[in-house]
Amino acid sequence: MLFAIDVGNTNIVLGLWADERWVKTWRISTDLKRTVDEYYAIISTLVDRKVYDVQKVSGVVVANVVPPIQGTIEAVATKLFGRTPLVVGAGVRTGMKIRTDNPREVGSDRIVNAVAALHIYGAPVIVVDFGTATTFDVISPQGDYLGGAIAPGIGIAAEALFLRAAKLSRVELERPRQAIGKNTVESIQSGLIFGYAALVEGMVARLKGELGTDCRVIATGGLARVIAEETAVFDTIADNLTLDGLRLIYELNK
Repeated sequence: MLFAIDVGNTNIVLGLWADERWVKTWRISTDLKRTVDEYYAIISTLVDRKVYDVQKVSGVVVANVVPPIQGTIEAVATKLFGRTPLVVGAGVRTGMKIRTDNPREVGSDRIVNAVAALHIYGAPVIVVDFGTATTFDVISPQGDYLGGAIAPGIGIAAEALFLRAAKLSRVELERPRQAIGKNTVESIQSGLIFGYAALVEGMVARLKGELGTDCRVIATGGLARVIAEETAVFDTIADNLTLDGLRLIYELNK
């Protein structure tokens, strides 16, 4: 059994891999103020020993884009499973050439997504991850990571409107009746949902143009399905893409 931990700026996604499938996945909020004991209490409650035989967990793998809690997450993993986790970063084999100006500055989550997309869907491929940021990652026909683009996430954009515009309120991230909003809530929803769908379509078209070939486009992340319903640009929605990448990288480094 393998336990995977994907630490993002907003959420931490946990996954338990056994019998060639993700037996269970969980999502908890990322909180820099939580102590080792607090994270341990939360995660150990989710991974109930009466339900899941954690004694059979033979490895733990972590991708983390929040450096201040790296030590906390490693300590929790070691305490819970009695194993030092493999942390994706410099020196860890990925089986992929990183062709950017500074490979060390590329977020581990983006590399993990790229590894999963390459192995599962083949090259060339573009991954769009709807997280705290909306990221676009491009893998060449040769299977190399070329780079991509980063835009503010939908949640960040919605929060910025609320914080910086005195008369605008928080809204649910759900589809409005039409693009021409008939009230403030619908207008904001139109800009966020339809606007981000158009952003994705435009960016994917540009990336394909620079790549010089057509390719698969994979969506992942917490809000992927919300946007995917408004565009035909995606070939697949892969809910567990990052976890699959962690699993593949763990296997490469055993």
